Amino acid sequence: RHFRDDAAILCYLGYIDDQKVMVIGEQKGRGTKNKLKRNFGMPHPEGYRKALRAAKLAEKFNVPVLMLVDTPGAYPGLGAEERNQSEAIARNLLELAELNTPTISIVIGEGGSGGALAIGVADKFAMMRYSVFSVISPEGCSAILWNDPSKVEAATNAMKITSSDLKDLDLIDDVIDEPLIGAHRDKEGAAAVLKEYFLTELKKLQALPAEERMEARYTKLVKPGAFSE
Repeated sequence: RHFRDDAAILCYLGYIDDQKVMVIGEQKGRGTKNKLKRNFGMPHPEGYRKALRAAKLAEKFNVPVLMLVDTPGAYPGLGAEERNQSEAIARNLLELAELNTPTISIVIGEGGSGGALAIGVADKFAMMRYSVFSVISPEGCSAILWNDPSKVEAATNAMKITSSDLKDLDLIDDVIDEPLIGAHRDKEGAAAVLKEYFLTELKKLQALPAEERMEARYTKLVKPGAFSE
């Protein structure tokens, strides 16, 4: 309803076992043709507005929301900026923080900056064991800080982008273990652990009064992380 559809964001209303759920996810695509269709997983403003519309629909019918994050970042092109990319992301941060239904967001691959945060505000925020979350790519950070894009390892260590780093900093709630051969090689196994995590955590959220759940979400969002000298 806002300019056009965005294939980088998918929204589905369905069931996981017997639990009705709204699933909102970012998709990078497979193969050249599909990657171009999905814009390599970089949503435009209309994609984030579609995600918010789906989340608000779920709220209306008291359906929990599962958000799956996998993006290098929001699309930075001219058209996206003309259609107010920053407003779309900011609006999602505000509205998802206030959404009155249980929400769970999981980084399943790459979490790139505001493009990931736009569907990352939730009651529970988790990461797959080998996923990453950062404000910029290690290559980009290396080029900016040291004027040398080859210092990727130093940039990675400095930014603390891994799931274990972010858990230690108390910036995420949980780390979800992947299948032994990796989520990318065992998709069914990865889906099974995601399903188990979602249903387990959802039961905990549904057991809380709405006011208590919302208060806990607010406290988590305004709580500072940690730092070391």
